[in-house]
Amino acid sequence: MPSEEPSARRPRLTPPIADVRRAVRGVLADLGLDAPAARPAERPLVLVALSGGADSLALAAATAFEAPRAGLRAGAVVVDHGLQHASADVAAAASDTARALGLDPVIVRRVEVSGEGGPEASARAARYAALDAAADETGAALVLLGHTLDDQAETVLLGLARGSGASSLAGMPPRSERYARPLLGIRRATTRQACLDAGLTPWDDPHNTDPSYARVRVRERVLPVLEAEFGPGVAEALARTAEQLREDEAAFTSQIEEFIEEICEPAEAGIAVSVGALAANPAALRQRIIRHVVASEFGVSLSRTQTLEVARLVTDWHGQGPIDLPGGIRARRAHGFVVFAAG
Repeated sequence: MPSEEPSARRPRLTPPIADVRRAVRGVLADLGLDAPAARPAERPLVLVALSGGADSLALAAATAFEAPRAGLRAGAVVVDHGLQHASADVAAAASDTARALGLDPVIVRRVEVSGEGGPEASARAARYAALDAAADETGAALVLLGHTLDDQAETVLLGLARGSGASSLAGMPPRSERYARPLLGIRRATTRQACLDAGLTPWDDPHNTDPSYARVRVRERVLPVLEAEFGPGVAEALARTAEQLREDEAAFTSQIEEFIEEICEPAEAGIAVSVGALAANPAALRQRIIRHVVASEFGVSLSRTQTLEVARLVTDWHGQGPIDLPGGIRARRAHGFVVFAAG
C-alpha cells in the first residue's frame, strides 16, 4: 500500500519499474489507437485485476503511469473472494491504493466461492465472472491480469504432471479476447522489487504459501529443486516451451478450421465428419480434428481418453455402438461418417 500521497511520491525509475512499465506499454500499444480522444472521458478504458499482491500491484502502478500516455483511461477491479479472515479489509486497502495511484473507476466486488470443482477452480470461476461483469458494465476495452513468467512456468509443470496435451502445456496466452497478461515475460521477483522501489507495500496472500495447493508445492519445492539441479533458467525455459507450443497450437488450429469445412457435413442435432478424411490423416491431426469439432459445435472439451475412444470409430471399427460424451453428446459411426449429435 502507498507510503505517501501520490503527489509527494516520485519514485525513482529503477530497472524493475522500467521493466514492468515497458511490458505494459507494449500491450497498450497493441490497442492500436491512432490518436487519443479529445476529451479524456471518451478515451477507451482498461481495467487492472488488482488483488493487492506484488504482481497485480506492480501492474496497477505501471498501468496508471502508461495508460494516459497511450491515450487511455485506467481503472481497477478488486475481487474479494471472502475466503480469509478480514478479506474485506484487504480489498478495501487494495482499492485505496488503486485510487491513490490515480486509477478510476475502482470497483470492488464480493463473490461467493461455491467450492464446485475444487477451491481453486471455483475461486477462479467466481473471479472471472466478476471481472467480466465489471468490464461489461464499464465498457472496458481490456482487462489486465498480473500473471508472471513464474506463473507460466508453474502452469507448464502442472500440465506435465497431469499428462495434459499441448494446448494445456502451452500455458496462459498473452491475449485472450478481452484479457491480456502483460507480465508473462517478467519474473515475480521483479514485480516485488518494482513495488518496493515505488514505495508500495504488497499484500501477501497466505494461500500462496499453503502446501495443500499443488501450485504452491510446485512453486516452493519443485522449481527450486530443478533450479538447484539444472542451474538457473528453468522457469524461463518452461515459459519458452509454452510459447513454442502456443505457436504450434495456433498453426494447427488455423489449418484445422480450413480443413473441417471440406470434411464436415450438417447432421440432425449436430455435425458429421468424414471417416475417410479422418483415417487419411496422422493420429495427432485426427485427434485434434475430433476435439476441435466437438468444442466448436457443442462447446465441450474432450479428454484424451474420450478423444481416443471416438477415434476408434475410425481406426478400430468393428460395429461398436454409440459413445456417450460429456454434455449429453453422442458419437456414432454411420454411412461413412462419425456423427456427433446432442441428446
